[in-house]
Amino acid sequence: MELMNAIRGRRSIRKYRPDPVPEADLNYILEAARWAPSWANTQCWQFIIVRDAALKGKLAETLPEKNPARPAFLQAPVIIAACGKKGVAGFFKDAPATDKGDWLLFDLGLALQNLTLAAFEKGLGTVHVGFFDSKKAEAVLQVPQGITVVELLPLGYPEGDAKTTPRKALDEFVFFDVYGKR
Repeated sequence: MELMNAIRGRRSIRKYRPDPVPEADLNYILEAARWAPSWANTQCWQFIIVRDAALKGKLAETLPEKNPARPAFLQAPVIIAACGKKGVAGFFKDAPATDKGDWLLFDLGLALQNLTLAAFEKGLGTVHVGFFDSKKAEAVLQVPQGITVVELLPLGYPEGDAKTTPRKALDEFVFFDVYGKR
């Protein structure tokens, strides 16, 4: 698949078929995440693959009822909990190296973009879920101290087609030389 076709074609999927995700496809998707760039190659990401129905149900309960992705947790055959090691990315000698602090969100974003594009290439759907109670999710998944659950990502075969959402025009967010100069 051509890269721009994958970037333009990937959609947020909130309805899934129950078909299992082949192990080879899951490994391919995780391999794509593994090759993402990261701060000083720290690779601060860790992934928990959740297939157990009871655990998926408990994770769904960490989302507010108004989150439209909540039903997907019960439908999707896999939930990927994307975790980050705190105090690694963006740090030098145990201190933040920039005024941005911990870069784990940035590094996980890069890895998850690779992961979602690889999933799309394999005909699988995903939806980025950040609107959840991470402390409750960490308790459900028995995540140790120093690690945080950043995102929960349902993964599976889409049921139906997802709609295309409009995108801003480049001239709405691109400036030249200084902010505001078009």
